[in-house]
Amino acid sequence: MPLQIIRQDITKMQVDAIVNTTNKDMIGYSGVDLAIRKGAGALLDEECKKLAPLGLGDAKITGGYDLDAKYIIHTSGPVWRGGLSGESIILKSCYMQSLKLAVANGCNSVAFPLISSGAYGYPKDQVLKFAIKVISEFLLEHELMVYICVFDRTSYEFSKELFAEISDFIGEDEEEAEAVSSEAVILSDNAVPERRMLFSSRKITASARAECSCDEAESLQEYMKSMDKSFAYKLFDLIDKHGMSDVECYKKANVDKKTFSKIKCNPQTYRPSKQTAVAFAIALELNLDETQELLASAGLTLSRSFIFDKIIIYFIQKKNYDIFEINEALFEFDQVLLGC
Repeated sequence: MPLQIIRQDITKMQVDAIVNTTNKDMIGYSGVDLAIRKGAGALLDEECKKLAPLGLGDAKITGGYDLDAKYIIHTSGPVWRGGLSGESIILKSCYMQSLKLAVANGCNSVAFPLISSGAYGYPKDQVLKFAIKVISEFLLEHELMVYICVFDRTSYEFSKELFAEISDFIGEDEEEAEAVSSEAVILSDNAVPERRMLFSSRKITASARAECSCDEAESLQEYMKSMDKSFAYKLFDLIDKHGMSDVECYKKANVDKKTFSKIKCNPQTYRPSKQTAVAFAIALELNLDETQELLASAGLTLSRSFIFDKIIIYFIQKKNYDIFEINEALFEFDQVLLGC
């Protein structure tokens, strides 16, 4: 997927470039900056001295040295002063300049930290939402794999209100499920004779099976003609119906160009993962019935028995089709993210 939130130490990322949040002098001062410099080695400091100073909101690129990343993109983020001193303008520039520099240097993948969220005090939850917004807009015009690295669960605070709503929604069927389960046990104990009668009535003799086989063989070709359209053909029909271009659709679905090309080149045989199929349903803003119909064409369904499915159902019923907000919720509940 073009934009992914992950829990990972950014110095361990195997990408073309990682982004380092530093100061104007490009001298390691704390947090991510110190960790990156330690991982890259002493030669990084020598190159940074030649490139300094670094303007606020600007970005400069160096080699990755001993890190797995080929490049390190250094940016100077804002100090949080309550949000009334142009911090968001500077923060946006940090992300945009870093993204442009990555593209200009031929990078196919780049990993970001939550810029200015450490020693500079920018609220982590605000940085995450801001980063998602800026990066997702950039990706509408560029093909690039972007990771936002969240080092641990305490690195940002997910909306407490939304977390509570989703948690309630996930748990609302538990008592009902327990009641149904208990009733099922009682019914199964009392229904043995009826089940035996049903099974015996379904027995078929060998001659009858032979006759059925002939009939089935003759009608198999007709049956195959009446099969529903594959996932790919249903998807293309929906894209046309909603007046979207292919590019607009796969970008909104957080799906990369390569995956969409596979769908177009193999419409009869391509079978998506659930997260990819749901991502397209979200991009197309399908209601729950329409989503289930699209998923069914790939042999999939949304069930209230799984946390991932219930979170998706929650957002669809709320008519909230912001795929990155959905992914933020999935990330908080340790579920796989939408896209591919």
